[in-house]
Amino acid sequence: MNRPPALRAVIADDQALVRTGFGMILAADGIEVTAEAADGAEAVDAVRRTRPDVVLMDIRMPRMDGIEATRRILADSDPAALRVIILTTYDLDHYVYAALTAGASGFLLKDVTPEHLVAAVRLVQSGDALLAPAITRRLIERFAHREEARPAALHRDLSGLTPRELEVLRLLATGLSNAELADRLFLSPTTVKTHIGRILSKLDLRDRVQAVVLAYESGLVAPGDPAGDG
Repeated sequence: MNRPPALRAVIADDQALVRTGFGMILAADGIEVTAEAADGAEAVDAVRRTRPDVVLMDIRMPRMDGIEATRRILADSDPAALRVIILTTYDLDHYVYAALTAGASGFLLKDVTPEHLVAAVRLVQSGDALLAPAITRRLIERFAHREEARPAALHRDLSGLTPRELEVLRLLATGLSNAELADRLFLSPTTVKTHIGRILSKLDLRDRVQAVVLAYESGLVAPGDPAGDG
């Protein structure tokens, strides 16, 4: 029986202890750390040299910050082959929204448990997005209208979506999980995943995170809109 190839990761953080600690956690679970980087410029170079599956990227680093590094890495990579997870010290670091618009697939707090760190790397590498529904809602609502946090808005034409797909996108952006979407729309979880896949394909979006960002950028959902709890 053929075993799937080991996941490969780059860790970018200006604190050596963070890089070492995360590296040990990933290695213990069979995830290969191909390189470490102390700043964004080193991260860009490391990704080009080692071609990892996932990058753990700190935001605040010297020379080049994590946002610019994320933008450059993803512009130079196959969107289907690389994911970036942003590392932050604060639950809602005001740079996180900018990092997500740059193409990151989610974010983690630096005090994450070893189990959650490993699960996060495997989750985003499989093509999912690393934002719990509650965090998605809080993050976007807090920063969606801050001009300094919006260096690169997503621009897509939503006219190609069906009414059902627009409904799914709107509810997705208000913070509902796939299971909650299925309950709300009286659909199976598999059907919900199919709708989300079609939305991503039609709009040429990397993942669920970009879909949420686009919903706010396009005005389909506004900060403060209810998730339809009634």
